[in-house]
Amino acid sequence: MLLGTWNLENLYRPGGPFGPKDKAAYETKLAALAAVVTALDPGLLGVQEVGEPEALTDLLETVGGTWHAALSAHPDGRGIRVGVISRTPLDILADTRAYPTVLRPVQTDDSRATSAETGRGFLAVETTTQAGPLRVAVAHLKSKLLSYPGDRFFPHDEGERARYGAYALYRRAAEATALRALADDLLAGDGRERDVAVLGDLNDEVQAATTQILLGPPGSELGTPGFTAPDKGDAARLWNVAPLIPADRRHSRIDSGRRELIDHILTSHRLVHRLTAAGTGTQTETELRLPSVGANPATRRNEPGSDHAPVWVRIG
Repeated sequence: MLLGTWNLENLYRPGGPFGPKDKAAYETKLAALAAVVTALDPGLLGVQEVGEPEALTDLLETVGGTWHAALSAHPDGRGIRVGVISRTPLDILADTRAYPTVLRPVQTDDSRATSAETGRGFLAVETTTQAGPLRVAVAHLKSKLLSYPGDRFFPHDEGERARYGAYALYRRAAEATALRALADDLLAGDGRERDVAVLGDLNDEVQAATTQILLGPPGSELGTPGFTAPDKGDAARLWNVAPLIPADRRHSRIDSGRRELIDHILTSHRLVHRLTAAGTGTQTETELRLPSVGANPATRRNEPGSDHAPVWVRIG
């Protein structure tokens, strides 16, 4: 079974303020996305940036075949949300944007406004595989791409850039903490006995503090001597599959010419020991080709495909 995650980049029907400007551009985008899904042939794929449920329906019709889909009912201010598509039926376990009760609201801008919930909902589902139940959480954490008052993508000065960078980091850290709480619910006390995966656009790299929050107890990472030595922390740990991805493919986005892996798959103890391969893009691509994006995402409004590569693992 192939399990993956992919940011579809503003999947809207044409005519609105964020999606393609016309039907032709929309159909070109759908065809490009569908070609990737077909090549991946996932058993389950977490998706991000679904702007309209109808657009996801259009995409699955373009791919063809039988699919089951679930979407969060909690989009952000511009309407994008996370979801799951699967070859097997899905049961929704949670659809939440709540912070843990003990976590205080965080500052979001210069007006000292605060946020007490995630910007986009987290969706948790369960499906049945040949190895038994699989529980999956899908998330899209606060972006590293900064926006400023008045719909600006560039600051008035470096002080404003620094402050808004901090506000974004506060939010992403709080959201990662909330996602870890959801993962704890899915693990239900022992990931040694349960197949659990956390999928999503975490908007930061493997060693970033916000990504590390999700792992749980330290130690036993893939590629370290501790990986094969069982200990008490295995019940609560999540393993980032990044070390299994070939080094030359270990990126899912290109930001101003810099390769970065910001889309991640994390798995429970029971699941990580059955992974047979991991990658980005599709297995049929000889080279991972991605556009380089800048500070203004609006410049890609009419572009086909996505500015992210899917990240995937194969489960034996």
